[in-house]
Amino acid sequence: MAATESRMLKLGTKAPDFTLQDANGKWHSLSDATGSDAVLVMFICNHCPFVKHVRRELSKIGKEYASRNVAVFAINSNDPVTHPGDDAAGMKKEIAEWGYTFPYLIDSDQSVAQAFDAACTPDFYVFDRELRLAYRGQLDGSRPSNTIPVNGSDLRAALDAIIAGKRVSERQQPSIGCNIKWKPGNEPDWFK
Repeated sequence: MAATESRMLKLGTKAPDFTLQDANGKWHSLSDATGSDAVLVMFICNHCPFVKHVRRELSKIGKEYASRNVAVFAINSNDPVTHPGDDAAGMKKEIAEWGYTFPYLIDSDQSVAQAFDAACTPDFYVFDRELRLAYRGQLDGSRPSNTIPVNGSDLRAALDAIIAGKRVSERQQPSIGCNIKWKPGNEPDWFK
């Protein structure tokens, strides 16, 4: 299983704007988060073993933090031609099976992944009330190859701090997962 680390976008970066369709064709945008205490953007997919390892926790976090005024978005930027399990039908199955209550969006031209400098699945970004990046990194220390329990501790600590109006620690560990499956010609320079 190939492992790619997140690129660790610079803290304080303004959230890149996006408007994307979900697997059912409904449009969602960053502006839907207006008035939220925090915004969580996750780059995930259906086939990656790293995402499969944490998807139960992603579902729990989505439900718990939406009730705490956090806007949650998941984005699938993988090429469904090379990875057909990551197409809209696969996403609908994933939503139903794991109870995702957050919008699971299709980044068909991969421009949103590029704007976020996303590198892997899963890749997590937490923005504060002003849509400034306060956290980017791992969900927790658990990996498919270790015995550390999946509990979302790193991501939860960042979300809890923002909700409480506190500063998020700048000691942040990169996420690790499968690389985003770029369409030919869309690969960022760092990937080539």
